[in-house]
Amino acid sequence: MLIIGIDPGAKGGIAGVGDGKPWALPLPMSGNEVNAHGLAAILRVYPGSMCIVEKQQVFGIEGRVSCFTTGQGYGAILGVLGALGVQTELVLPPAWKKAVLAGTLKDKGAAIAYCGRAFPSVPLVLPPKRTPSDGMADALCIAAWGYRTFATKPSASPA
Repeated sequence: MLIIGIDPGAKGGIAGVGDGKPWALPLPMSGNEVNAHGLAAILRVYPGSMCIVEKQQVFGIEGRVSCFTTGQGYGAILGVLGALGVQTELVLPPAWKKAVLAGTLKDKGAAIAYCGRAFPSVPLVLPPKRTPSDGMADALCIAAWGYRTFATKPSASPA
């Protein structure tokens, strides 16, 4: 079973773990907005997969524009998944970080380090950039959490 993880946001990522070789890509964007067509194109390559999306929350310290942009992107992702009929589960950051990044600071650096150990064949640095993408690392960690949670349990049937 292929589990796809999505880290929403302008620097987010999408990744797959399970059937075949693991992979990670930047979340398709058009400027500062999620490119719904690009996301749908990626998801159509993997019919029958399950998608785990990091649940977004609004915090009082964020500005209105930031909250609106975050919500708009999150809604676009959920809309594409719903329109394509992709089985979707939401996970809060503390839940996947507790399981996947246990014993670490549970920050972006820890996610990148985990992916380097667990998925050494997956490039997290995409030219022309020189630093690893924490969005792709988080997406890969979310997919790993989903695989551990749903795909490894034969009787698991998420509602």
